[in-house]
Amino acid sequence: MGIIDRLEADPSLWKEITADGTPVVEPWDDDHVLVTFLWRGDAGRVRICWGVWDDLARLPGTDIWHLSRVMPAATRTVYYLAHGDDDAMPRDRSGTGAAHVDPGNPRHQHFPADPLDPTDHDVWASVLELPAAPPEPWIGRHPGVVPGSRETHVIRSAAFGGDRHIVLHRPAGVPETGLPAVVVFDGYNSREVLRVPETLDNLVAAGRIRPHIAIFVHLPDATRDDELGAVPALRDFIASEVMPFARTRWGTPATGGRNVVAGASRGGLAAAYLGLELPELFGAAICQSGSFWWGPDGEPEWLTAQVAARPRADVRFYLDVGAGETRADANGLTQVDVNRRMRDALLARGYDLHYTEYAGSHDYVNWRRTFADGLLAVIRSR
Repeated sequence: MGIIDRLEADPSLWKEITADGTPVVEPWDDDHVLVTFLWRGDAGRVRICWGVWDDLARLPGTDIWHLSRVMPAATRTVYYLAHGDDDAMPRDRSGTGAAHVDPGNPRHQHFPADPLDPTDHDVWASVLELPAAPPEPWIGRHPGVVPGSRETHVIRSAAFGGDRHIVLHRPAGVPETGLPAVVVFDGYNSREVLRVPETLDNLVAAGRIRPHIAIFVHLPDATRDDELGAVPALRDFIASEVMPFARTRWGTPATGGRNVVAGASRGGLAAAYLGLELPELFGAAICQSGSFWWGPDGEPEWLTAQVAARPRADVRFYLDVGAGETRADANGLTQVDVNRRMRDALLARGYDLHYTEYAGSHDYVNWRRTFADGLLAVIRSR
């Protein structure tokens, strides 16, 4: 008898069934497990959001809500529960409210507010990590690896018409000037959630990649959707303001395509755009779950079409996407499908491309692992 059948027959089994926490994970086959999400309480509706999007069903005559999914055993993702139509994420880890973490799951992911952005705020999610989730060898400070140095600067941006912040990270023991840069969007989350500084420090210390500095670009949360993407203002901000500042202060090269540009979601779209627009500046782009569905004036997959329309440039690409990113937008486009079409467009033009799909969704808890894969794919060790 399955979990839901047992609860339907005897709701008093709740404590026994959830003794090890929720969701409940059971064997299915060699590559999959059965995951049952459970919540107990009075509500008109219970939804699961982010890594899984669906409604939980209520057991008749009880306050028990449930949803079962067969999922790849290698899945790592985040999720939260909501009780209305709003997709806003939980603001705390209390396990209560209109949107909240799973109260039966002690594993949480904190997305802290960027202190440089007054429009940002803290949010939380629950973490689902199934038995065969891949290891994360490059995050976490490795023994003997000295943390790099950090400095923050304000750029008075003509491109965006206001101040924007950047943060420099330099691995320990590398030259103070002349190093190429990895420009990373969503700067605060990339540092604090993706943990890019640790990853960069560890890879450089291990000799797996050539030394690079990182430049973390902070764009206000309130204007992110307008500023971060395949837009000329971002190109001008990076090419005419950020990189000249880096060249003057740190000797970052402006030619030869030695720099890398990286981002996730809209940042992944932006990274691919800048690689195509500025190949002399950026010889490689790391695009994690790139939002390639986007287009100016509502033209879907505009940048993918641009790949075929432009001369091929000497740029290396790393693309990844979650195999679970199958939720369609208003145009019927899914993240996994638009990434596959971008992959095909780049390969058709002869680009150097590394592409992978991981077991998960649109997740920082996957991007923090695969960011190292991106660096290893596009930066030579010698």
